[in-house]
Amino acid sequence: MIQWRIGLVALAALAVAAPAAAAGRVVDVDLSGYPELRVTVVSPGARPVLEENGVPLAGVRATSLARAKSVVLAVDRSGSMAGTALADATAAARAFVAATSGADRIQVIAFGHRAYALTRFSSSTADAGAALAGLARDPVIGTALWDAVVLAAQGLAREDRPGRAIVVVTDGRDVSSRASPAQAIAAARRAGAAVHAIGIAGAGFSPAPLRELAARTGGSYRQTSSSGRLAAVYAEIARTLAGTWELRYSTSARPGDELRLTAGGAERAVRIPGAAPTTSRPSAAWRSSLAPLAVAGLVGLLVLLACGFAVTAGSGMWLRARLQPHLGPPPGARSPRRRERGAFPRRVFATTERTLANVKQFRALQRLLARADLPLLAAELLYVALGCGIAFGFLAALATPPPLFVLASMAAGAALPFLFALVKARARMRAFDGQLPDLLITLAATLKAGHSFEQALQAVVDDGAEPAAGEFRRVLTETRLGRPLGDALAAMASRIGSKNFTFVITAVTIQRQIGGSLAELFDLVAETVRQRHQFARKVRGLTAMGRMSAYVLTGLPFFIALAVTALNPAYMAPLYGTPTGQRLIVLGLVLMTTGTVILRRIVSFRG
Repeated sequence: MIQWRIGLVALAALAVAAPAAAAGRVVDVDLSGYPELRVTVVSPGARPVLEENGVPLAGVRATSLARAKSVVLAVDRSGSMAGTALADATAAARAFVAATSGADRIQVIAFGHRAYALTRFSSSTADAGAALAGLARDPVIGTALWDAVVLAAQGLAREDRPGRAIVVVTDGRDVSSRASPAQAIAAARRAGAAVHAIGIAGAGFSPAPLRELAARTGGSYRQTSSSGRLAAVYAEIARTLAGTWELRYSTSARPGDELRLTAGGAERAVRIPGAAPTTSRPSAAWRSSLAPLAVAGLVGLLVLLACGFAVTAGSGMWLRARLQPHLGPPPGARSPRRRERGAFPRRVFATTERTLANVKQFRALQRLLARADLPLLAAELLYVALGCGIAFGFLAALATPPPLFVLASMAAGAALPFLFALVKARARMRAFDGQLPDLLITLAATLKAGHSFEQALQAVVDDGAEPAAGEFRRVLTETRLGRPLGDALAAMASRIGSKNFTFVITAVTIQRQIGGSLAELFDLVAETVRQRHQFARKVRGLTAMGRMSAYVLTGLPFFIALAVTALNPAYMAPLYGTPTGQRLIVLGLVLMTTGTVILRRIVSFRG
């Protein structure tokens, strides 16, 4: 009966304690990055929901600090800790180290009359365990508690883990530090580290400095009267670290407003420092480091366009003013003149065409558009690419990713129109190459029937398919307008970009110079072109496995990165959001590009 009553009492105690254990608390609100607020929440359950003044917030970026964290264990080894207290402290710290995950990095700092690091940050628990096992009492009198906190904060400032914590255990007050309590608190806040202080109560012990240190850094303070309970205290700190979240969001509150933040069932009131501004804050997209560069580029482009329009419009108005007395009143002068639709864009495109007419790359772009048979000017394609780049960069900046990703998005968006034109040009050239042997046979048959070469070309236009029929139609039109047939065919070869057709035009030019049967020449060239096509298809079939390997090896890293990012964004956050991760991305892209070039060299054949 007694045991049954004890069981009921224990169950009742658990039922009362469970809600308290599950309740969260807002431990810190960092306003230094206003309008972006960083809220540190301890929530033992799932991801906490953040509310501002009772309204749930959207766009909150949550990071679980327990997934990957850097922890510094600072252990007091002063004379007052000699004996059982130091042994219990090191044993509890070793148990804490053994329970950490493989993604955590641990450093051990000991402090007596001075503070020094026993180990570097490492994911291996063996180093920390060995250092703690060999820790002995400091024979020199003194306790450098604040120096230990500053040393730990300096080490954590160089870490790239999202979670950073300092666990310090002591039984006395600081007597030998060079740093002050304010300097220790400031160093911990600059490093983004929460200090979890453990005080072993004894004669002359004062908990007030440790309480202030923990409260000002977003940590916690725990006190025990016996060193034998340190293992349980360390276990409580481990549970606190496991449920710690960092929530970031951009607030619309103005300086001077008071906010009531609620997360994990806990509430905290803060006030935005400063006076109310005279203008509203810009959106998150314009706080990117690329915003000044983008604005400067757009302003420079607009200035150049304005100067070009002013020069063009000024010359036109001057000429019109000189000719107006001799032309009389313009027709329809009584009614207001309507501006022609699309006149302004056409002037922009015409000005750009005239400005870049002698640029080599611009002329290559014009040839590409002609080869792809796209009804666009080169200037139009340039402005389309510029618009796509700005649109992709703006969409990427809305998600506030790293500037490198925004720049890459702008480059990818600007490259899409050029890539489309290049793919279309290559597809059209392959289609023409596939039609070429049959076209040559048709030309040979027409010539054998007694028709002229121009009549043979007309037969190809009448019976052929695109794109060959359209290209030969253009050749005949040019010859009827007075252009020599040889020049028209050479221009067609340059426009198409087909090596096989260039070979045909070369053979025809030589035959017309030295004489001979043109029909037999076409038969011979058609057979040669057909054999080249067969050989190219055979090579393509033999290298199919190598090309597919290149495609898989190139696309697999991107697929894995996107999949892991979609499944666990916090796991990939160090890769995207830290300088080391961004350098690794650049290095990976360089290595992948090099490997792709090597694989293309292996599987390519030019005959």
